[in-house]
Formats: sequence, C-alpha cells, structure tokens
Amino acid sequence: MAANDTPSGSGAPPPTRAEAQAPSRDFSRRNFLKTVGVGPLAAGVLAAHEAETQAAARVIGPGEVPIELAINGRKYQLAVEPRVTLLDAVRTRLHLTGQKRVCDRGSCGACTMLVDGRSVYACSTLAIEAQGKDIRTVEGLAQGTVLHPVQQAFCDHDGLMCGFCTPGFVISTVALLEKNPAPTPDQVREALDGNICRCGTYPRVIEAALGVKGVARG
Repeated sequence: MAANDTPSGSGAPPPTRAEAQAPSRDFSRRNFLKTVGVGPLAAGVLAAHEAETQAAARVIGPGEVPIELAINGRKYQLAVEPRVTLLDAVRTRLHLTGQKRVCDRGSCGACTMLVDGRSVYACSTLAIEAQGKDIRTVEGLAQGTVLHPVQQAFCDHDGLMCGFCTPGFVISTVALLEKNPAPTPDQVREALDGNICRCGTYPRVIEAALGVKGVARG
C-alpha cells in the first residue's frame, strides 16, 4: 500500500506532521477571550462595585452625626453636622469659650488650639476630623488656681491688652516651648507669626515667651 493510500475502513487520511503539531481548532478566539479577557474584566467590575459600596458606607451627613472629642483630658460625646468646625463645637456645644472667634477664616490665630501637640486654627478644622486626637484649649492649662507658666509669664510681662488674641498667643507659645524650651527671639517670632494682635502688644508678648520658665518638653 502506498504511503498516501487510505487504510481500509478509514474515513479520512491520517494527519500530516504539521497538522499534528498545530493547535486544536477548539482553542478558538472566543475561548481565548473568555479565558484571558473576561477574568480581568470581571475583576475590574467587582473592584469598582466594591469601591462604590465602600464610598457609600463612608458617606455621612448632612444631618447631625455622633462624635467624641477628647478635650483637656476629658471625653465629650456630642452630635454635630459634618460641616461644624472644631471651634464652633467647643464654643457653642461644650461652652468652652477660651478660644475666640475673630477672623473666622484661619488668619488671626485667636482660635488656636493644640491638637496632638500641634497648634491648629480651630476655625478651619472640622470637629469630626478631630476625633481620636488629644485636644487642648486654654482652659486646660492651669492646674486649679495655679496658672500655667506661659499664662503667668503673660501676666508678669503685661503681654495682653483687650485679651481677644491672648488665648491663641498663649497656646502657640505653649506649642513652641514644649518642643523647644529655650527658643531664640527669632524662633519665638517665627512660632507666633500666625497670630495677630490688633492692639500691637507684640514686644511684650515676645518678652513673655522668652521669659517663661518650667515648661517641660511635650
């Protein structure tokens, strides 16, 4: 029988060497797209759905939501709209009115509070963002009837006039001295650069800051 003859009973010639090595026709373009394209596509759809679900879960407001603030070593539970600033929450909800509202736009420093040891403008900080952080206001500085060393220095050096800016200056000075107990005059000026005194008591404020003794590092 010749090499190309078809064996008896066979309906088709045997495959050639090239045909035997060729990929099966069952491995079609459609199957390829199913195995290669659909997997990442489905994963992408699932990831997008999960991101949307998580985003929806994070949406709060616009009504009041419960929050907890740790202020001067005490925890307070209150309900505020997400847009309420830390200054408004402290002054109008908790009635801690030491920090003043003056410019209400983050430029004068009268509302300055300590948040985790850093001085921040409370009028430009959302109350809801201050959760879980250590907040200190001017009310938390004195120990009973004993003034904080910075407060005492402001009294000793007559570093205040009308008093509206004074709480902010005091807090900013505390923030500085807890990091650098012996600052230079230039360092004091730089640290208090974000506070404004409309009465012009700057020389005595700087004298007070330089004359403070007994502030431990924070």
